[in-house]
Amino acid sequence: MPKGGNRHASGLRQTLSYLGPGFIVAVGFVDPGNWATNVAAGSDFGYDLLWVVTLSTLILILWQHISAHLGIMKGKCLAEAVHEHMRPLATAVYGITAMLACVATAVAEILGTAIGLYILLRIPITVGAIAAAVVVGVITWSERYRPLEKVIVAAVALIGLCYLVELSLVKPDWGQTGLHLVVPKLSSQSIVIAMAVLGAVVMPHNMYLHSEVIQSRQWKAESEAETRRLLRFEFVDTLLAMLSGLAINAAMVIVAAAVLHRHGIHVSELPQAAETLRPLAGPLASLLFGIGLVLSGGASAVTACIAGGTTFSGYLGKSTELRSSPFRAGVLLTLIPACGAILLVHDTFRALIASQVCLSVQLPFTMLPLFLLTTSRKVMGRYANSWAENLGMVLTGLPTLLLNGLLIWQLLGGRF
Repeated sequence: MPKGGNRHASGLRQTLSYLGPGFIVAVGFVDPGNWATNVAAGSDFGYDLLWVVTLSTLILILWQHISAHLGIMKGKCLAEAVHEHMRPLATAVYGITAMLACVATAVAEILGTAIGLYILLRIPITVGAIAAAVVVGVITWSERYRPLEKVIVAAVALIGLCYLVELSLVKPDWGQTGLHLVVPKLSSQSIVIAMAVLGAVVMPHNMYLHSEVIQSRQWKAESEAETRRLLRFEFVDTLLAMLSGLAINAAMVIVAAAVLHRHGIHVSELPQAAETLRPLAGPLASLLFGIGLVLSGGASAVTACIAGGTTFSGYLGKSTELRSSPFRAGVLLTLIPACGAILLVHDTFRALIASQVCLSVQLPFTMLPLFLLTTSRKVMGRYANSWAENLGMVLTGLPTLLLNGLLIWQLLGGRF
């Protein structure tokens, strides 16, 4: 084989060896919250909100890359960096809102898992939620999630593949699909779902999680050459993972538009959304949908707990090691309030949508400290953001603020 071929093969093997952190994070935005918001968007508004998936993914790629960049350069997660470099009042505001975001995420993940258990085994939602929370807590505390990572990612990818395959079966309107992937369309009726889609994709807890997962992979650079190499591999990992998520989320909206909206079917319960898989799986649609909910919900609940433990301990300036007491306290502070909220829920579908809206509202409180830290040469040294990265963060952060502003304006009785 030519020497050039050997180099290319070696480079590919090396790249593949670094893939992982981005895909673990990606599990969090192919979760029950995404399933609910994507199905709601497609069934109620057809192809109109596809642009939100596109915009959300572009925001996600840049901000997740910056989060991982911080983790590589500082050897600390976002929560630890905020505690070290920011004033106590700001740290408290960012920390409290970040923990609330972790709880809102856990609500969606555990509730989705419980709904999956109900579909498969007819276990009552409250019983399934408590059982799921206990199992997730044990997995997180015992660090048993790492051997399962590849299996979980593969299983969720299989569900995503089902939706991608369905695109050839449901015969969507590709003209409308192409148009609305890039052309915004928004109304007072669709703003809440649009915000839910945004929050379901650009999940705040994932920015904390990504900078921490990088640490668990020991991606701390020892030299400038090593730093540049790690940043290059990290960007490839992040880009591939987020684009995979874009394909799956967009496919969910498109299939819901083609299967449900086309026939005027409004979805008010997540089990109804199993109908989106019927063109592919026929009578097995509910089974496949239930399995997907359990796998994606359970996997995402674990990542939400890791993010909660990391966020809590990091903001206190304590060890973020999985065996440390502050980390485990953060896990409990994520799981227990989430379970309490689920026990009060009467409309599970609306609860899933509401949890994702909460994530979107919290986003600016995660974006701002990450922006301030990574633009600072005092914090990042020569590896502070470039002008292009700063411009990108501003241009992608502004739509988030605008959509939040529109939501608040609508809630206050305004019109647009």
